[in-house]
Amino acid sequence: MPRTLLSSRLLLIAVLVAALPAARAQDSVVVQAENVRYDYAQVLRVTPVYQTLTATRMEEECDQSPRPPSESDSRLSRMVGAVKDALTRNSGREEDEPVECRSVAVEREFHRPIAYDVDYLYKGAKYRSRLRDDPGNRLRIRVSITPVVPVANDR
Repeated sequence: MPRTLLSSRLLLIAVLVAALPAARAQDSVVVQAENVRYDYAQVLRVTPVYQTLTATRMEEECDQSPRPPSESDSRLSRMVGAVKDALTRNSGREEDEPVECRSVAVEREFHRPIAYDVDYLYKGAKYRSRLRDDPGNRLRIRVSITPVVPVANDR
């Protein structure tokens, strides 16, 4: 008798193990693999998207205070000064004109493209996407078709 009891228990376990995948299959939904293909769309418009950067740097600014013209600055004195400069090989009047320099903060704005808003046409429908690069006059697209599979709770 113990042998019959053991074989009936083994038979019961075997039936339960065999029925387990069938019970799981009722709860799960099998989704088919995606149908994917690639095609080209016509680009209608490309608009760059800019990032604005502000840079500040210190520059040296020098002011030369011009000497006010005096009454003695006649044509003759200018000619004498020119001859004097030519003979002394001093073309300017650095020692006569004081120069004041100071550091000044100068701000500059830079605009750089970070992306492109692309309007394109595919099979009569218009779409818009933001892309990293300018695609040119046509855009390679990924077309994916997947059937809608109702979930067991939606029935």
